[in-house]
Amino acid sequence: MEFFESDGMRIAYAVEGEGSPVLLAHGFASTHAVNWIPTGWVRALVEAGYRVIMPDMRGHGASGKSHDKADYTLSAMAGDLVALLDHLGEPGADLMGYSMGAMAALVAAMEAPERFDRIVAGGVGATLLDPKRDPGPVIEALTADDPSTIEDKGAALFRTFADQNGQDRKALAACFEAVRAPFPVAGLGRISRPVLVVAGEADVQAGAPGPLAERIPDGRAFTVPKRDHMKTVGDRVYKEAVLAFLSE
Repeated sequence: MEFFESDGMRIAYAVEGEGSPVLLAHGFASTHAVNWIPTGWVRALVEAGYRVIMPDMRGHGASGKSHDKADYTLSAMAGDLVALLDHLGEPGADLMGYSMGAMAALVAAMEAPERFDRIVAGGVGATLLDPKRDPGPVIEALTADDPSTIEDKGAALFRTFADQNGQDRKALAACFEAVRAPFPVAGLGRISRPVLVVAGEADVQAGAPGPLAERIPDGRAFTVPKRDHMKTVGDRVYKEAVLAFLSE
């Protein structure tokens, strides 16, 4: 792992391969190593001739951690992505995020369009357009002293995933509260780059990708058959769709 400073936050990152750069932003409670390596993404992208740049998002993995939700806005995360390109001397890159990372990627496309070529927003869809995305159950699950008391099954999965990855759960709770604030939907219409929105057919967490893609001028939607939020990540069909999109 390598490190750099972004707006006072220490950000960890790894780089694999040579060629055209693609920046990957992982999902909530994950890390670069969990989201992109065992799922086969690094191998697929390196074999396709890309230089793969993978940060641990702030509050996650080996990166700096704060317990203040003000440090976890999507704009701050998008700023980390731009700052990493600056640190590496990369004028631009393709960008793919999954779930939370996709939200950050879309905000990065709004705020720094000149730095990104093509955007892939995976694990997001129609639910991102809903202004009422209650973070309460997941925050309660992350901060519960006894995980056996967690009643919400979806929230319990986040708690289990966080513990499996050795995460700071207080930092994650602060992060989750911030990223579940209403998404800046109005900004989608200002995205000038091509965007591929991807979600699994059975991903009730993301919802259908079409309604989100329709809000983006050069947006297109792709549905991964029979996959839920967790199983979409490493799906072969997802990879094929992304590689085709990046090579256009």
